[in-house]
Amino acid sequence: MKYAICNETFQDWPFDKAFKYARSLGYTGIEIAPFTLEAPAPDFSAASRDLLKNQIKDAGLECVGLHWLLAKTTGFYLTTPDEAVRALTGQRLADLANLCADLEGTIMVLGSPLQRNLLPGVTHEQAMDLAADTIRRAMPVLEDRGVTLALEPLAKTEGDFLNTAALGIELAEKVASPNCRLHLDVKAMSGEEKPVPDIIRDSAAWLAHFHANDPNLLGPGMGEVVFDPIFQALKDVDYQGWVSVEVFRYEPGIETICEESIRYMREVEARIG
Repeated sequence: MKYAICNETFQDWPFDKAFKYARSLGYTGIEIAPFTLEAPAPDFSAASRDLLKNQIKDAGLECVGLHWLLAKTTGFYLTTPDEAVRALTGQRLADLANLCADLEGTIMVLGSPLQRNLLPGVTHEQAMDLAADTIRRAMPVLEDRGVTLALEPLAKTEGDFLNTAALGIELAEKVASPNCRLHLDVKAMSGEEKPVPDIIRDSAAWLAHFHANDPNLLGPGMGEVVFDPIFQALKDVDYQGWVSVEVFRYEPGIETICEESIRYMREVEARIG
């Protein structure tokens, strides 16, 4: 397994401190949330990109890519009937693809439920077509820069659009690009009727990225989800991508979250052989 962690986990830690600490625990990848950067992608200078890229490298990490692509922004929406807003959102994704590639990342996780929930009068079927149109506007840049957009299904507790892995695959098929694939998240998959290992096996051909967490919003092993059958399923489908820790609650403390998550995942990996 290749273990990564999302950089917002470290909250107000300086990047160099966070990256070095993550590497000391055994993580080899870092996933960047754009809202943690000093400026939006179009304004994030070449010098700042080089500095961040070198901080990641100097810590002995690889840049996985970006996630939370539309979080803490205004003016962007994935499923709106407003063509001007879809064009603006597509350009946002293209700008982020350039940033991702400049950092030597290859994955962008598209979740951001608040920028994709169904608007009044828009059916889910219509929203799928609108989302596909928005995403297709960015795909030439993603394809040119070698970046994969990984669509993230989310549980119904988080939104009302794209709630299953099967729908994520359906949307990727509508986009019809080899650089648009599927992201799976344990927290989100736990909201489906189908068992998580079955979702992984059924989605294997589309799977580009994976988040390890728990429905309690903490890290793997910090809740009720048992990861042995999940990691077994990843092994069975020969998943070669990153397993990236993403949490949404920080009460246990940064060190506890980081340390307990990778300790548990290594224990699970050792058990399944």
